[in-house]
Amino acid sequence: MILNLLIIVVSIVAVVYGADKLTEGSVGIAERLGLSQIVIGLTIVAMGTSMPEFCVSLVSALKGTSDLAVGNVVGSNIFNAMLIVGCAALVAPMTILSVTVRKDIPFALVASVMLLLMSMDGDVSRLDAMLLVVMFVLFMYFTLRGAHEGKAEPTASCDDGKKLLPIWKATGFVLFGLAALIFGSNFFVDSATEVARGLGVSDAIIGLTIVAGGTSMPELATSIVAARKGNSGIAIGNVLGSNVFNILFILGATGLITPLRLKGITSVDMTMLIVSMILLWLFSFTKYTIQRWEGAVLVVVFTAYISYLVSMA
Repeated sequence: MILNLLIIVVSIVAVVYGADKLTEGSVGIAERLGLSQIVIGLTIVAMGTSMPEFCVSLVSALKGTSDLAVGNVVGSNIFNAMLIVGCAALVAPMTILSVTVRKDIPFALVASVMLLLMSMDGDVSRLDAMLLVVMFVLFMYFTLRGAHEGKAEPTASCDDGKKLLPIWKATGFVLFGLAALIFGSNFFVDSATEVARGLGVSDAIIGLTIVAGGTSMPELATSIVAARKGNSGIAIGNVLGSNVFNILFILGATGLITPLRLKGITSVDMTMLIVSMILLWLFSFTKYTIQRWEGAVLVVVFTAYISYLVSMA
């Protein structure tokens, strides 16, 4: 138990440091290539920070614990939309681009509704999984097609006289940051899961809480660091991109390999997934900014949901 707690502390340090380097490198790439921060957040950062969810869900499904795999994705998306956005907004109000409100958030909401509809029969079949993958390809196509929209969006160092980061150095920061995030998160999940199972907690609850929170640590650290540095485009893009990636690609790819049965995921969990995206969308309409009080509301609702899960464990 003591060793696992020590590993958890070291893992958190690695994740936070990796998030700082990932954000710095991502901003550097955005500036060098003339891409908007939201596009970088939706693609490079989102896919990178979603690697822990992918690894955990795939391995869990292959081992026959598909409820842990699906619980990981559902829990991570709720964690992303509520706790991560809420904490980032508490650090600094998050400016949302109009294209994000019109396209990116609705797409993430549609992905959540698709998963809800597919889960009504108790599993995600290979046909369902194929549809999810096709939707992911379409999402990436439309995102990359509009990659140069919003080029006028200010980046962290364009207006302060600081020299642009060399592309090789920015890429190195991104790769190093992703490695630190993934390894740190994996060690965190393994140790936290051992502690939870030692206390008799079920796989579904572990997936929705500890594993979801652990695999979302990269998104949490990256979004908070990005918000603190004034890079709200990367912060919100990271969350939305990760949510889309988690449902469409992770569950899609995993479901193609082995159909996923939803044994421990309840209607409350799926409803909360939809509610989290609707709240995020509604708050984004208020002057295209998520204010601190709105961030506080998201954190409070998330805390109430987790309290409910713990009480039902």
